[in-house]
Amino acid sequence: MILSKVVGDVVSTCKHPTHEAIKLLLVRRINAEGEERGAPLVAVDVLDAGVGDTVLLTLDGWAAMTAVQRMKAPIDAAVIAIVDSIEWDGGEP
Repeated sequence: MILSKVVGDVVSTCKHPTHEAIKLLLVRRINAEGEERGAPLVAVDVLDAGVGDTVLLTLDGWAAMTAVQRMKAPIDAAVIAIVDSIEWDGGEP
């Protein structure tokens, strides 16, 4: 699981049939302090996350397609949780 922030929406009028009616989001990894890291990537979302939300992301293909219940779909990133709060002891992650 990867802690990430939703930084945008992705709109696609033409997509793979298994992606019909699935929301696409642009997300960026964040560190423990909430600072964005690395390049953004596209993830599918069935939890209705929005821009500015902190989410947990999976980049494992099997976990991603089972999370959105789209077996045999070409999905490699999916939002699997919307984070309400984080408690951190300040130690190394």
